[in-house]
Amino acid sequence: MESIWNQDIKKCIFTPLEGDIKTDVLVIGGGLCGILCAYMLQKSGVACVLVEADRLCAGITNGTTAKITWQHGLVYHKIMKQYGVETAQLYYQSQKNAFDELTKMASSSNAGLEFCPSFVYSLNDRKAIEQEAFALNKIGCSAEFCEKTELPFPIAGAVMIENQAQFHPLKFAYGIAKDITIYENTKVLELKTNTAITNKGTISAKTIIVATHFPFINKHGGYFLKLYQHRSYVLALQNAPQIKGMYVDEAKDGLSFREFQDLLLLGGGSHRTGAKGGNWAELTEFAKSYYPEAHEVGRWATQDCMTLDSIPYIGQYSKSTPGLYVATGFNKWGMTSSMVAAMLLRDVVCGRKNEYEEVYSPSRTVLHPQLAVNIFESVKGLLTPTVPRCPHLGCALKYNKAEHSWDCPCHGSRFDKNGKLINNPATDDQ
Repeated sequence: MESIWNQDIKKCIFTPLEGDIKTDVLVIGGGLCGILCAYMLQKSGVACVLVEADRLCAGITNGTTAKITWQHGLVYHKIMKQYGVETAQLYYQSQKNAFDELTKMASSSNAGLEFCPSFVYSLNDRKAIEQEAFALNKIGCSAEFCEKTELPFPIAGAVMIENQAQFHPLKFAYGIAKDITIYENTKVLELKTNTAITNKGTISAKTIIVATHFPFINKHGGYFLKLYQHRSYVLALQNAPQIKGMYVDEAKDGLSFREFQDLLLLGGGSHRTGAKGGNWAELTEFAKSYYPEAHEVGRWATQDCMTLDSIPYIGQYSKSTPGLYVATGFNKWGMTSSMVAAMLLRDVVCGRKNEYEEVYSPSRTVLHPQLAVNIFESVKGLLTPTVPRCPHLGCALKYNKAEHSWDCPCHGSRFDKNGKLINNPATDDQ
């Protein structure tokens, strides 16, 4: 089944590029992040073109649960511990500013914006929740610890923030895309200095922004070591009890909940792409146990780029690539982080100093425990002798029985049973 965001919606249609063109800024990638980057630049008077290899919002944006919040799991205590209070404050301020701008834009659209409380809960770690509530309040965010929620099971505790939001992501994205210069079905095959070579022509640009979910250029930035991908699943349930808030488990393989119209969106079954996980079967079993009167009306899956330190990479692609920028690694929180990217990169392109550049710098330290895990998984994938193999960097693919796909455990590329590319960073079919 497709995600519910595709139902009863009029999609924008854009023609492919034909021939060679010039522009000030080229944005590669037609998800919410790329659309917002192009929108904010164009609004600032910068000549901008966006290209998408497939159709607009056909990838990760199509699979989001569209929670608009600066509450990103238990990230603030983690950032404070790793980088200090000031960095945690800057992260909060940047995400709150993005929240304010995004909800302001959405409120004047037909995207069904709704404000509601947001909760991060834990089944068994009360201390972690208390630490996060303390961290949030320390940096100036009003957060409340609570023990009782609307969820149908007991928890050790939850941290709650009022007045967060949710909306229909595709209605919002298509609403702002209509006034942007966009070329669909236009695949970037190669990047040279200030030039993108596509399957439909060349684009010359002073600045290029790569917003392709997982960056596709391997020789710069080391993103194949700094990122991994995490897959998660969603059921749309009808006749389930209504909930007033948005909920997410602090555990990576936990459950998430939000309401859309008369549906409950139940998320979870998560696992590293290419590894085994609970997928839809886990969600189906949960629904049978806790919502026996509910019935499924939709299901879909998505995946997210995860960074080494839970902070996105937004800025210059690498120290050796002036004029080339990237926005990636949103760690399952792509709504506000996409807007952070759009606002930060707009300022950089327009020659304005942005106080959050250092926080999100892709060139910051890689010395985190997750780096060793990523290296191990890459080496294991390369040394596994089985076929088929991923054309990205040659890792052995694993068969995903739930989705009937071949998935790469190293970097998250996915292919259908016939070898056709589904998800990057690979750029070619098998």
